[in-house]
Amino acid sequence: MFSISNTPIDLDTLKRRVSTPEAGGFVAFEGWVRENNEGKKVIALEYEAYEELAVKEGQRIIDEACQFDILKASCVHRTGPLKIGDLAVVVMVSSAHRKEAFVACEYIINEIKKRVPIWKRESYADGTTSWVNCAHGHESEQVSSETPAEKKGQSS
Repeated sequence: MFSISNTPIDLDTLKRRVSTPEAGGFVAFEGWVRENNEGKKVIALEYEAYEELAVKEGQRIIDEACQFDILKASCVHRTGPLKIGDLAVVVMVSSAHRKEAFVACEYIINEIKKRVPIWKRESYADGTTSWVNCAHGHESEQVSSETPAEKKGQSS
């Protein structure tokens, strides 16, 4: 199951979703808001998603992860304002054996970063901000002052 949440992620609930008596392996990835990016001091972060498409594509990725012979997988990605140290994304996978859980967990987080329409707006100590597509990291990409939601409304 993939979901978007504008409230803190409940790790216990998420873990219960992937727990099953058949599982011998469990792997979790937690992504936290860090205080720096590409040499700039980050003081805050805001995530925005095109939620309908994000949930659909995120679920497709979870379904694809079944190719790694896993039992269950779940991912929650936060939206809205977050502080340094906050939990931004969690992926949890259970499988009969550990190798499959590790491989599937890495696949899920990598594909989510590449394919799911989620953007982050970093606020820096120097007073500047930048919207960044999570798939591309920062990559010195200067983004306009329009939010991703404003850009969605534009036609090409």
